[in-house]
Amino acid sequence: MDKSQARGESTTGVSEWKQRPPYLVHEKNDDFDVKYEANCHCGKVKYQLSRREPLDSKLCHCTTCQTQHAAPFQWAAIFHKTDINFTNGHHDLEWYDPTDKSIEHKLPCKVRCSYCHSPIMDEGRNMILLFPSLVHLKTDEDKAMFKPRCHMFYGQRVMNIPDGLPKWSGLSDSSDLIEDSPPEKVKQLERKREEEREKRLKEENNE
Repeated sequence: MDKSQARGESTTGVSEWKQRPPYLVHEKNDDFDVKYEANCHCGKVKYQLSRREPLDSKLCHCTTCQTQHAAPFQWAAIFHKTDINFTNGHHDLEWYDPTDKSIEHKLPCKVRCSYCHSPIMDEGRNMILLFPSLVHLKTDEDKAMFKPRCHMFYGQRVMNIPDGLPKWSGLSDSSDLIEDSPPEKVKQLERKREEEREKRLKEENNE
C-alpha cells in the first residue's frame, strides 16, 4: 500500500481501506437497511446506519477524549463496522493514532473530516465508536435509543455529572464503580466479583 493510500489521501483507483468495513461502499442495490443518516459539520462526509439501537452508549472522561474533543467528556455509541455505510466523503477522511501520534491508518485510531475536522468516529480493531451528535435523531424514540448508559474514566473527570448513571473509574465493567453510581449497581458488581473470587479459589484447590 502506498503512503497516500495509507493516509487516506489517494483519490484514484480503489484504496485497500475502502474495500473493507467500516469504509466498504455499499451499492444502491445492496440490502442495506437504512435506519439513520448522519454527516459532519460541512457535509462533505455523509454516512448511514443500519442498526436501530447502538450496542452500547457511553460518556468517556479520559484525558485523551478531553483533549481530542476539546470538551469535558466524549459521548460515543458503539456499533459493528458492518452497521455503517459511507455515502460520500471517503477521500475527505483523515486518521490519527493518539498512541503513536501518527496520521497513518493504524488501529485503533480516530477518524475526522479533513475539511471541517468534525470527529466522525473512533475506529477500533473490532468495533466503531460513533458520535451521536452527528446522527439525525428525528424522534424522541430515536434519541432514547442513544441515551448514555454509563460514564467511563470518571476518575479523570473535570466536572461532576450527578445524573445517577453508573460511573466507572476506568473501563466499564472492568474497574470500580465510584461517586454517585446507583447503590444496586455497586452491590451487583461486588457480588459478581465475589463469585469470581470463589470460583478461582475452588479451581486452585482442585489443581
